[in-house]
Amino acid sequence: MSTGNDFDQQAAEPELFSALLTPHRSLSRNGFVLLLVFVSAVSFAAGIAFMVMGAWPVLGFLALDVLAIWWAFRVNFRRARAREEILVTPSHLRLRRISHRGHVVEWALNPLWVKLDVETHETFGVEHLYLVSHGRRISIGSFLAPDEKASFAKALLAALAAARRGPTFNPVA
Repeated sequence: MSTGNDFDQQAAEPELFSALLTPHRSLSRNGFVLLLVFVSAVSFAAGIAFMVMGAWPVLGFLALDVLAIWWAFRVNFRRARAREEILVTPSHLRLRRISHRGHVVEWALNPLWVKLDVETHETFGVEHLYLVSHGRRISIGSFLAPDEKASFAKALLAALAAARRGPTFNPVA
């Protein structure tokens, strides 16, 4: 038997589907800096005007407003670090959820037994996506918009169908 006929046991399985889901943030860091500079300048100008009129405590309250806006955006950007990674191969489905604090939770499921449960609302569209297998129900893509959830569900269903069909053998490749 020649070495060309041997099966490679170390060959990696083909990826049928791979996705990285992250929360959408419409304001970049540079946009945040510009917004904060603008709000600070307006608050400072208004505070000086009130101070000249004799209402000096208003300057402090306007400074607290700027501080509250900075803190809210800081929390928002920290929450944007959360993500979900989904990988589907012919023999396994891996879901890895990483929280905004860095906590990692992983699930390994058999794609032959996984069902994608899609909850839809007549008006709003797709509201929830769940991976269901052996009595476990795992929510995925909770931070996606309804149209993004629908698109993601369609792609994931196609990958699960391909996994159920099994690996294809291509002797030419």
